[in-house]
Amino acid sequence: MTILVAPDSFKGTFAAEAVAAHIAAGIRAAGGTAVELPVADGGEGTFEVLVRGLDARRVRVRTVGPWGDDVETVVALAADGTAVVELAFASGLNLPSTGDRDPVRASTYGTGVLMAEAVRLGARRVLVGAGGSATTDGGAGAIAAIEERGGLDGAEVVILSDVTTPFADAARVFGPQKGADPATVEVLTRRLEAQADRFARELGRDPRPAARTGAAGGFSGGMWAQYGARLVSGADYVLDLLGFDALAAASTAVVAGEGRLDSQTGQGKIIAAILARSGTTPVYAVVGSVHEDLGGYADNFAGVIVAGDADRMRRAGWEISREVAPPAPDMPTVAAGHWT
Repeated sequence: MTILVAPDSFKGTFAAEAVAAHIAAGIRAAGGTAVELPVADGGEGTFEVLVRGLDARRVRVRTVGPWGDDVETVVALAADGTAVVELAFASGLNLPSTGDRDPVRASTYGTGVLMAEAVRLGARRVLVGAGGSATTDGGAGAIAAIEERGGLDGAEVVILSDVTTPFADAARVFGPQKGADPATVEVLTRRLEAQADRFARELGRDPRPAARTGAAGGFSGGMWAQYGARLVSGADYVLDLLGFDALAAASTAVVAGEGRLDSQTGQGKIIAAILARSGTTPVYAVVGSVHEDLGGYADNFAGVIVAGDADRMRRAGWEISREVAPPAPDMPTVAAGHWT
């Protein structure tokens, strides 16, 4: 009996690796076999998952944050010429700033610096995880930084995202999350429309009709128009890279996980991809919380367990193992913060 443990991060609390390790500990305590496969969908944690999957090395890079503050961060380079860039490392909403966190002024310039540096270091393909941005600049800042540094020398750009929002809707959908009031959302929307007009006029590539061009405040659309970037489901890209389908087929059950299970889960998130690709293998969800709007979506799972801390995650693993396998030993006694 093998259980594939494939959680995303619990945003802001547990990395995907930690969630997988805790659930797997409970499975093993019950006598089961656990395969740990931390996953991501283009948002938080995507960098670490891709670095492991590609066996890439980290390189420290200096850049700037969305409001111009100095930032020291990393890109990663794999032996096959693939680079990994996390947009949130340079243009993220949670980066500190010494000045005004103005949503109009927030720029992807620093992400462009990372992409150009990756190419300078030899990358022929640049993967960009597009989650967690502070920006709604349509990729204008990133394009400026890349062009100032001589372009991308023909390197392929692949943008991984967990949304399908089109370019012109980016401010309306995501702007309020980034501090934009209704009037500011309209300013940002008009700016995106003007950018789309320019892309269409100068490059013959209007991002407005294309899905996923609104990710990261239109950054993905700017990359699509300027550099012909491929815009892909981060969830499916990661699952393909990690060989998920074969692992799921060889497992008795799959455990998925994320911080919050809600009505958005089925709209491009990693759990939806796991459900779609697990075939007849039952899928359990271990999550930090369940929103009341989940409704019938819960019926897709063999079980849903709320587990917001390490001990509860281990308990969840133990319960799942008992359910899918022959009778297991009694639940071990757990001292606070310990598992034996």
